[in-house]
Amino acid sequence: MDCFFHARVPAVAGCPTCSKGICATCRDSSGLCPSCRLAARIESASSQTTLTGGRAPNRGTGATYDGGAVVPPRAATVSVGDPLDPVESRALVALGYPLLPLALLSLLERRRSRFLKRAAMQAIGFNLAFAAFWGVLQLMSSLAIPWIGIESAILIPFLVPLFLVASVYYGVKTWHGDEVRVPIVTDWIEEHLPAA
Repeated sequence: MDCFFHARVPAVAGCPTCSKGICATCRDSSGLCPSCRLAARIESASSQTTLTGGRAPNRGTGATYDGGAVVPPRAATVSVGDPLDPVESRALVALGYPLLPLALLSLLERRRSRFLKRAAMQAIGFNLAFAAFWGVLQLMSSLAIPWIGIESAILIPFLVPLFLVASVYYGVKTWHGDEVRVPIVTDWIEEHLPAA
């Protein structure tokens, strides 16, 4: 077997972290390959960087190289706003707020996390709630029933801009990984679908 980093150089050992075959030139005293050493240095530097809001986020990828000892990486946990969610998945769920078919499509994705599944369910609920509210206002305007003292037909044109602003707001929050709480819809989802 050849070295992963050098062509036609035989590998003398495998890296204990990534299992790549490496030659004697690439191997250090603890047996790590150059890419694992670089990942450990980047991880160490990113954990020491401070921002105005506190410490930089620790991604939990790669082993750390601490004074010659290899420390295994932490287990990646998926939580609200997890940066490890695929960008395409977050974009699909975020676009599901203004476009209902994309929210339905995001439920079929196999790489979704609990956060993305919950956000997709909220996007579907958001769209259905607006459609139901529009239907109720249409029915009330056809029957000439006022809505809290206001003629129902006057409120219908304001639903489209309200829907667009709210869907962009919730979509951007979902895209950034923030927790989204749609009034009434989120409470209903948490009550009836606790595993979502």
